[in-house]
Amino acid sequence: MSRYDLEDADLELLLEGQQRYRVAQLKKALYEDLIDVADLSVFPKALRERIGNAPELASALDPISQQVADRGQTMKWLFRLQDGAAIESVLMHYRKHTTVCISSQAGCAMACSFCATGRSGYTRQLSVGEIVEQVVRAAMAARTSGRRLDHVVFMGMGEPFANFNNVWRAVERITGDMGLGARHVTLSTVGLVPQINQLADKALQVNLAVSLHAANDDLRSELVPINRRYPIGTLVRSLEHYVERTHRRITFEWALIAGVNDSARDVAELASIAFPLKAHVNLIPLNPIDTDDLSSMQGSSPEQVERFAGGLGDLGINTTVRRTRGRSIDAACGQLAGKAAAILKEKP
Repeated sequence: MSRYDLEDADLELLLEGQQRYRVAQLKKALYEDLIDVADLSVFPKALRERIGNAPELASALDPISQQVADRGQTMKWLFRLQDGAAIESVLMHYRKHTTVCISSQAGCAMACSFCATGRSGYTRQLSVGEIVEQVVRAAMAARTSGRRLDHVVFMGMGEPFANFNNVWRAVERITGDMGLGARHVTLSTVGLVPQINQLADKALQVNLAVSLHAANDDLRSELVPINRRYPIGTLVRSLEHYVERTHRRITFEWALIAGVNDSARDVAELASIAFPLKAHVNLIPLNPIDTDDLSSMQGSSPEQVERFAGGLGDLGINTTVRRTRGRSIDAACGQLAGKAAAILKEKP
């Protein structure tokens, strides 16, 4: 349980006997001012001390380790949750904005072959508060650095759409109580079709990213096993419905793996899906994973990445290449949780 799991009714009960405006003051402290209850100077000292010790206002995230890379521009946290489960979050400063990549589950059940998180197994869903608190922690760290957190991406540990209800309620708090614009929030999925259809009916205009990685069923089923349940044709139909309902542009994420999905044929197959949807393609050179059995799976060379991006451009596909961040601290795409278990054993 996190303090950010509390609904307004819970806060009212916690502040029973106090003036009603105290609830608004407490919410403002938690979601806007980003301060601890003990520092809430507008509360009388006795009230601060009383609620400051309330178990309902405890933090859900115990920081076990913090690593910094890219000359201080990337920061990764390993958090231990109250039941001993572990998650990771990554804060990234760019020239014009600051982004946090957050987790939605402890572990992941999707078992994508190139992802450390998927290979580490699944533990449990995160609560609304455990998700929101990651954003709050990142916003506090950004403020300490003289920056403002302005983008949130659900691309950390877990499959967000497999925890859709909690993720969506967290999005509502991030955009409502914390005041971040919905268009600065991105939800990522490997292609859970029922939840994509649910998202199409939501009013908030968040961004949708689909981890595609292959554009034919044989290869995608090997790389992303959920494709066996929701093959590409089914996925594309749900995305067509999403675009028709929301008029929002989809992004396809594509981890480039040397000799696996970086050929001219892959360019043509990807373009045949992306062009009708007017989708954007985000290319990600595969990041190394510290496991012996994946030693043969390497990221595409810079030259091949450039050729792949150029081929998509020639076919009219809007394409970017994601700048690799945090690779030295296992904070890059696909690396989260690779060493988390070992660190937790070192720090009981």
